[in-house]
Amino acid sequence: MPSFPNPFAGNVDREINKGELLQALRADIVGEIEAIFLYDAHIMATTDPLVKKVLSDIRDEEKQHVGELMALMRYLEPEVDQLLADGEEEVKEMMQELGIKEPKLKKAATVGSLTEE
Repeated sequence: MPSFPNPFAGNVDREINKGELLQALRADIVGEIEAIFLYDAHIMATTDPLVKKVLSDIRDEEKQHVGELMALMRYLEPEVDQLLADGEEEVKEMMQELGIKEPKLKKAATVGSLTEE
C-alpha cells in the first residue's frame, strides 16, 4: 500500500547496489501488475463506455511498463533471459501436447526482450 503522507518514503540516501536494484525492479513489476488487476476490476464494474475506454488505455500502459521493467531486468541480470525463454518453451510444448495452436504475434520477441529473435 502506498505511503501517501510521506512523499519521500521510497527515497534511499545512497546509491543502491545491483542486487538491491533488482529487488526494487521486482517490486515495481508487482506494483504494475497490481495496477493492471485494479483497472480490470474497475473496467468490469462499469458500463460507461468512456470510463471503460480511458481505464483500458491506462491499463494497457501499465502492461507496457511491465515490459520495460522486464527489459531492465534482462539488462541487469542477463541469465534471467534464459530462464524466461525456458519458461516460454515449456508453455509451447504444453500447447503442442494439447493441440493448441500458437497465436500469431506481431513480432517474435519474448517478454521484455531487448532484441527481436
